[in-house]
Amino acid sequence: MALLGGGVGGAGNPVGGSFTGPAQALEIYGDFAAAYSGPLQIASGSAVEHLNFTTGNYLFLGSLTLSGPMDIATPADGAASVAEISFNGVVIFKLKVETDQEDMPTEVSIPLLIPAYTEVDAEVNSNDSSAGLTTSINVIGKIYRD
Repeated sequence: MALLGGGVGGAGNPVGGSFTGPAQALEIYGDFAAAYSGPLQIASGSAVEHLNFTTGNYLFLGSLTLSGPMDIATPADGAASVAEISFNGVVIFKLKVETDQEDMPTEVSIPLLIPAYTEVDAEVNSNDSSAGLTTSINVIGKIYRD
């Protein structure tokens, strides 16, 4: 079986292969796909790219989850973050989370439908740059082929 479309990450990772770790790419696992940014250090006033991939010849149906800034060493610390999700260079939606005062969601999950051959970019901007505070974005779902 040939690899499907751009963005299939993991050197030597065949379709349906094992998890290779966090990456900006969309990994294909049979009829399922996932992209895990892993925890990335926040930067105040600068967007941090979490995901960047182009889908192949399939429709993706799943969800996207943004986790707010957290530090496992200092759980009381936090900040506010905004994610911009773009399809083919156009911002489709923005998500906001906050982990400082915890008076709004610390994690947001939304349904996601991505058409074939779509470039997906996810960036996060935060109001703090404290060392150890990280955010993450995960995309998990199923792919449908003709």
